Amino acid sequence: MAKGGEFASPGHAGLVAVPDMSDITLPSLTTTNGDLWVFGYGSLMWRPGFDFEERVPARLVGEHRALCVYSFVHRGTPEKPGLVLGLDRGGACRGIAFRVAEKNRVATIAYLREREQVTSVYREVMRSVWLEDDARKRVAALAYVVDRGHVQYAGRLSIAEQHRHVLQGHGQSGANRDYVTATVKAIEAEGFRDAPLHQLAAMLHDAHSLHIPPVKDTENH
Repeated sequence: MAKGGEFASPGHAGLVAVPDMSDITLPSLTTTNGDLWVFGYGSLMWRPGFDFEERVPARLVGEHRALCVYSFVHRGTPEKPGLVLGLDRGGACRGIAFRVAEKNRVATIAYLREREQVTSVYREVMRSVWLEDDARKRVAALAYVVDRGHVQYAGRLSIAEQHRHVLQGHGQSGANRDYVTATVKAIEAEGFRDAPLHQLAAMLHDAHSLHIPPVKDTENH
C-alpha cells in the first residue's frame, strides 16, 4: 500500500493531502485518548456488536469493498470455504462510521480483534473517512483491510466463482448466502447500491427459488 497520497474530497473538485495513518501501531490504538471511529463496510453495517454514540454514513477513498476473503470460520470451513468482504486496494467504499465513546475504546477494540482477526487475514489500520452528514468532515477511523499476502486472500474472483463459494459456505456464524443478503439489505437501507454484490444477491435469490420444494397436495383423492 502506498504511504500517504492525495485523494479527491467527495463533492469537491480539488485534491487534498491525506496523512499517512497506516503505520499506527496496534498498541497505540488502545493507549490513545479520545473517542474512536470505526468504519464498517460489511457485517459491521448491520451487526456492529458494540456500543456507539453516533452512526454516520461515510466514504473511504483508496480502497473498495470486495468479496475477496475466503472464510474458514464464520461463513465456511477450510474444506468448503465461503467468501466474506474485505477492503482491497483502489477505488472507494461507502459504509458506516461509528463513533465510540472514549470509555468504551479499549473494550471495543478488543471485541473487534476477537471478531475480525480470528485468522489474521485483515490488517488493522487507521484510514481517513469522509462523514456524509451536514458537517462533511473527515475523521480517522479504524478499518480492516485485507492482507494480500495471506492464504485466505481470494483475489478478484469471477461472479460465477463467488456464487459457487457463497452457495457452499456455512460456518460458525451461519450460511454465507445470509451474510451476502444482509449486507445488500444494509446497503440499500443507506440509499445506494453495490453493483457486484447486488448481482450476486440476485443470482443467490434465483438459485434459492429453483430449490424451493413443491407444496404437497393435502386433498384426498
